Amino acid sequence: MNILVVLFPLALGMGLAGLAAFFWCMRTGQYADIEGSAWRVLQDDDLGLEADGLDDRPDETVPQPKAGDRRAPSLTQGPI
Repeated sequence: MNILVVLFPLALGMGLAGLAAFFWCMRTGQYADIEGSAWRVLQDDDLGLEADGLDDRPDETVPQPKAGDRRAPSLTQGPI
C-alpha cells in the first residue's frame, strides 16, 4: 500500500508531462501539415527541375560497345 504513495504522483506527473508536450506541439504547429510531408516524400524531384528549366545537368549517355568487342562496359568508362 505504501508503494501507491510513490506511484500515484509519478503517474500523474507523467500524464501531465505528456499533456504539456501535446499542447506544446499543437501551439508550435507540429501537426499543421501532416498530409503534405507524406506526399513530398513520394514526389520525384527530377521532374520538377526539368519542367522548370532548372535542370542544368549534362545529358548522360550509355557507352556503346565497339564492333567485335564482347566485353561488358566497365563502370569506370562513364555513366551508364
